[in-house]
Amino acid sequence: QVQLVESGGGLVQPGGSLRLSCAASGFTLGYYTIGWFRQAPGKEREGVSCISTTSGSTYYADSVKGRFTITLNNAKNTVSLQMNSLKPEDTATYYCAGGFLGGTCPDTRRASWGQGTQVTVSS
Repeated sequence: QVQLVESGGGLVQPGGSLRLSCAASGFTLGYYTIGWFRQAPGKEREGVSCISTTSGSTYYADSVKGRFTITLNNAKNTVSLQMNSLKPEDTATYYCAGGFLGGTCPDTRRASWGQGTQVTVSS
């Protein structure tokens, strides 16, 4: 069984920083793509950032571009999301997803999901 576990969420003031981590466990052939998605109460889930584990290509939503950075470790079984200059609108539950198809971002209908980690940005 393949599992994804998110960590690093918390409460931070506007302008602060957090680093999220997504770790994979269990036996697997590996993921082609890993992505971060977020969902705030009353809003639809949105893609935040993704990375291809083979090519290293990345994707960033316009709302986070220049503030967030996604990075793979050398083993390609963990991915971090460095979040700087956080804004109240970044408040959401952040989910890590692993995709089995090509491209940069996972297909959300076919991906494996973690349990999520809460990020709250408030003054």
